[in-house]
Amino acid sequence: MPRRPFSLTAYLALARGQDRLVGEAALWPDRPAGPILWLHSDTRARLETLLTLVKRLQQQRDDFSVLLTCDSTQSDNFDLDGHPVSAPPSETLSDVHRFLHHWRPDILVWAGNGLRPALIHEAAEQGAHLLLVDAADATWRQPSKRFLPDASAGALSLFHVILAQDRKAATRLRRLGVLEDRIEVASPLEPEVFPLSSHDGLHEEMTHALAGRPVWLGALIQRDEADAVLRAHRRAARLAHRLLLVVVPADPQDEPFMAEQCQDIGLRLARWEHGEMPDENTQVLLVADDAELGLWYRLAPLCFLGGSLAVKTGGQSPMMAAALGSAILYGPHVGRHLDAYSRLVAAGAGRIVKDMESLSAAVSHLIAPDRAAAMAHAGWNVVSAGAETVDLVLTQINEWLDAMEGAP
Repeated sequence: MPRRPFSLTAYLALARGQDRLVGEAALWPDRPAGPILWLHSDTRARLETLLTLVKRLQQQRDDFSVLLTCDSTQSDNFDLDGHPVSAPPSETLSDVHRFLHHWRPDILVWAGNGLRPALIHEAAEQGAHLLLVDAADATWRQPSKRFLPDASAGALSLFHVILAQDRKAATRLRRLGVLEDRIEVASPLEPEVFPLSSHDGLHEEMTHALAGRPVWLGALIQRDEADAVLRAHRRAARLAHRLLLVVVPADPQDEPFMAEQCQDIGLRLARWEHGEMPDENTQVLLVADDAELGLWYRLAPLCFLGGSLAVKTGGQSPMMAAALGSAILYGPHVGRHLDAYSRLVAAGAGRIVKDMESLSAAVSHLIAPDRAAAMAHAGWNVVSAGAETVDLVLTQINEWLDAMEGAP
């Protein structure tokens, strides 16, 4: 290993303190046999993304175990799809040594710009393969102890491969001394999107029934945002009288409530669950069951993603809509998926709306086939780039696991 920078040496010399893991370590399960793939992230959202990636790897091979840690757990551990998630050890060397001596991880996939120099250094010293993903053009952070020097450059130099989100992020890494041959530019990781299925015969039947009508979709609409969506449609339909809105409630139990709202507003309604098909006079098609959501995404070139005008939900991921060729409208409350929406907006694939008036104006403007198609194409490019990054990460992990398998 090359000589480490003075800042990292100083950091390690000062990273001493009381061992806090004695009691907790006694509760740890035994280390499983075979290689351990350790996933660490600065946020729960990124960790969820990494776990979806690993699920695909587990479909290819079963010769490894998974260890999950996350900075955002604080003192509360949680589970992700049956996998326990814990906080990483503190940056005191005694805690780090105890953690690594117990788990002996073989591969570490580290996500985000939050670094733990002592933990990363000791993992490298132990011989783990280190991969950093989602490196952004942003400040590198380390646990806040004012007396510790900034050891970011030294910690970054320990990773065998770093995936930078863009060229600016790669330039920042080079300025910190990371070797050129360890940096690759790759789009940010996104959870793998497995497109919702759609019955070909039903798709053909609905395409014929709609007879070229302009269609937009309200996907998984919350009860408290339905009024805004329906009134936006009524206003937009004044400029495009053949415009059809397909509404899929987030909760199927809200279908009668939304049907009543349509009647109160004066919108002509067809109810899918009642066996009703839209005719030329139908203005809203209300679909209680989301089982055919893949069909509606494919039929509607433009969609509004529900849960984004409602304050409490945090929104839904936009990647399924983008993968199925729909231009995307969304409200301001998408905190759970803000990075994904930001990338789509930057690519020209999404647009934010704030209320009924702006939603109506956006629908009127974007329902034109050429505009919706341009946005949908941009969205597909974002999804495709994310899929290429997943392939890149899985290829690297597979190479390391294969090398371990063949090692004496």
